[in-house]
Amino acid sequence: MEAPGCSISKSVDHQYMKYKKGVTIAELVISISILGVLAYTVSIFQRDIFSLNFSAQNSLSAQLDARHVLKQLVAELREASPSSLGGYPIALASSTALTFYSDINNDGIKERIRYFMSGTTLRRGELSPTGSPLVYVDANEKLSSAVAYVSNNATTSIFTYYPSTFAGTTSPLTQPVTISSIRMIGINILIEKDPNRSPSPLRVTTSVVLRNLKDNL
Repeated sequence: MEAPGCSISKSVDHQYMKYKKGVTIAELVISISILGVLAYTVSIFQRDIFSLNFSAQNSLSAQLDARHVLKQLVAELREASPSSLGGYPIALASSTALTFYSDINNDGIKERIRYFMSGTTLRRGELSPTGSPLVYVDANEKLSSAVAYVSNNATTSIFTYYPSTFAGTTSPLTQPVTISSIRMIGINILIEKDPNRSPSPLRVTTSVVLRNLKDNL
């Protein structure tokens, strides 16, 4: 038969051994720290994925808008013709702005159409002549935003112009162009909402021959 003291001693030893087999405070702190780092890493990854998807969706939306605008612009340019006052079909032709006349609604009256950069937005202006005799009043021009997040720079022209001798590899006319030499117009739009984030700029391009001005094209 064991003495009462021995029983108490064994009980204390048993509790001590259970404590030694458990998780120490240091181990618990390390485990929590690791879990915290993992949770932070996962949250950052999820945030970046969400941000990338959001940026890609915005870029895609801007690209679709640009394609729609280019389709409209091409249709307008193909029918470019002298203004209702007898002016030349093209009034302005720079690397970032284009002004021309076209009967866009088939009413026999030639609207003045212009596309130009304002900040990072390509804008569109539409002006119908009024009065008798007809006159183009600038104050009546209707302005709208055509393409947002345009990132073209000084070395990447939005509009390029080609002569009647264009043969596929012909260099564009140099600025300032001689407007009467223009027979084809190239359009090149770069779209990038945030230069500091992926994806890289989206490019939308097309070209159009001016039907009412073509000769040997």
